[in-house]
Amino acid sequence: MFPKLSLRALLIAGAATLLIQAQSRSSFPDPVVPVSTSSTQGIEKAVLSGGCFWGVQGVFERVKGVKNAVAGYAGGSKSTAQYEMVSTGTTGHAESVEITYDPTQVTFGQLLKIYFSVVTDPTELNRQGPDTGTQYRSAIFYMNDDQKRVAEAYISQLNAAQVFSKKIVTQVVPYKGFYPAEDYHQHFLDKHPTYPYIAINDMPKVAALKKSYPQMCKR
Repeated sequence: MFPKLSLRALLIAGAATLLIQAQSRSSFPDPVVPVSTSSTQGIEKAVLSGGCFWGVQGVFERVKGVKNAVAGYAGGSKSTAQYEMVSTGTTGHAESVEITYDPTQVTFGQLLKIYFSVVTDPTELNRQGPDTGTQYRSAIFYMNDDQKRVAEAYISQLNAAQVFSKKIVTQVVPYKGFYPAEDYHQHFLDKHPTYPYIAINDMPKVAALKKSYPQMCKR
C-alpha cells in the first residue's frame, strides 16, 4: 500500500488484474462440496488474505450475511502485528480480513466464490496487482476441518476446471491468530473512495461484486 508508483503504472497493473478476474467470473462455478451441519448454524468466522486489506474488507462488508469485516494481520505473532513491521515482509503476517458471518445467509463456500472471483488473483505468488511481498499473499486461514475441506476441495475443483490460465497458489493454512490493524486502516475504502489506489484497484472490485452477485449484496 502507499505504493511509490506512477498513476500510469497503477492503472496498468490494476487493469491487468481486473482483466483476469473478469475472464474468470464469466464461467465461475459454485463449490460442489457441501458444508456439514456443524457449520450451518450460529455465527461463524473466516480469515482471508488476498492483497491489500482495504479492498478485501471493502468487498466483504457489502455481502449479505456478513456481520462484520475487520482489516488486520494473520500468520505471524502478536508482537509483530504492526503495519510498519508487516510491510517489511519478514514477519510471517499477511494483510488479512476477519469476516464474521451468519452461515444461514451466506456459506463459507459462497464467501470463497466471491474471494476467488472478485477479491484476489489466486495465481499470483506473494503479490497482488501493484503490491509485492509475502504480506500480500493469497491465503485462507481455516478455523476448523470443515473450512479446510471446503477450501481445498474448491481449489482442486477450480484447478481441474481450468478456470484460471495458471495454477492456483493460494495457501490453505491453519488459523493461529488474528490481530486487528490500526484504526486508520479500518473501512479505508469507504472513507477514501477517491484515493488513487482505492479508485484504481479496489472500487472496480466492489463494482464487480454488485454486477456479478447482486442478490448477495447488502446495497
